[in-house]
Amino acid sequence: MREDITDRILDEAYYIAETGATVRKAASVFLYSKSTVHKDVTERLYYIDKELYERVRLVLDKNLSERHIRGGEATKEKYMNKKD
Repeated sequence: MREDITDRILDEAYYIAETGATVRKAASVFLYSKSTVHKDVTERLYYIDKELYERVRLVLDKNLSERHIRGGEATKEKYMNKKD
């Protein structure tokens, strides 16, 4: 794999592992599509650094289990701030 792609994958993975960020947040920080970031950290990272892959996988699993809560909070905030 090209060195620049490997560096990108590692940067994204360290960011997610250290901050607990979602794939969507990491994509906006690194200016890549969320599809690219997701493929980088769920498929490509495994072949580069298995230990880091496991750390990122824990964060992604946690984010997945909390997804419905964040969505509900966003909807609640939307309607609380709406003044008609």
